[in-house]
Amino acid sequence: MMQVSAYHKARNDDIYIYSPLYHDSYDKVYAFSLFDFTPKDYVRSDMICGGTGFDITSKLPPEIESCPYDWSLYPDCDYSIIWFSRGCIRNCPFCVVRRKEGYIQSVEPKNLNPNGEYIKVMDNNFFANPKWRDAVDTLLEWNQPVDLQGFDIRLFDEEQGEAINKLKHYHRVKFAWDNPKENIDDKIELLLETVSPHKTMCYVLIGYWSTPEEDLMRVMHLSDKYKIDSFVMPYNKFDNYQLNFARWCNNKVLFRTRTWEEYQAGYDHSVEDYKRLLKKRERKKLDSNQKVLL
Repeated sequence: MMQVSAYHKARNDDIYIYSPLYHDSYDKVYAFSLFDFTPKDYVRSDMICGGTGFDITSKLPPEIESCPYDWSLYPDCDYSIIWFSRGCIRNCPFCVVRRKEGYIQSVEPKNLNPNGEYIKVMDNNFFANPKWRDAVDTLLEWNQPVDLQGFDIRLFDEEQGEAINKLKHYHRVKFAWDNPKENIDDKIELLLETVSPHKTMCYVLIGYWSTPEEDLMRVMHLSDKYKIDSFVMPYNKFDNYQLNFARWCNNKVLFRTRTWEEYQAGYDHSVEDYKRLLKKRERKKLDSNQKVLL
């Protein structure tokens, strides 16, 4: 959207955020969608539509793709979004990245948000980028906190751990455990030599090639063995089990105060009840630790 805006502003066009009330007054309307499940009720036949949510093959024309970002569209935004690479070395059947962007290739990052206080690095597989070291150097030069959106922990090594340790992180370091049949314990343990558990998070894909038992196994294994929070990603956003499991796991008050079986049983407590129960359990744990220390 920001590149389309920059393109038209360079041609002295007036740019507006779309409102259906004024549809007939616009000369040209662009519609963007990232996800195919996003409602398209607002779309009209005279709109220029693009994005994976419309068509996986859609791309910006080269003359627009080469434009910088027009950050003035979002004056209240306090972060920058940056890509150092596009595509991926993997070809996971549940993911559209390889089909849409091809094999991984390095790209020049666009302009930073002048009002940005931190940087979201949006690379699909940051450390698979053949120029990831240059990307780390650039981030260090920019000297802003970094929010890495994710990396492939199966590639993780000590050099990457050193690189992560050099960066100032805005949010937790994120990796994924998509396939329950893969054992990534050795890589997790290597990561935790550099980053503490409370500063990490693991995306857990459910509903594609895993059973409910394998879903529960992964989130509990991460929590019990490594004290790492999971963020569950349902493959089917309309499946009741997947949505309920994600709600339970991703709400950490729920996750820490009741088991999955209890949540399924439909215990009806308010969020405040959950918070009080969590504090009570924390106090009991603290009292227990004090007794041990005494």
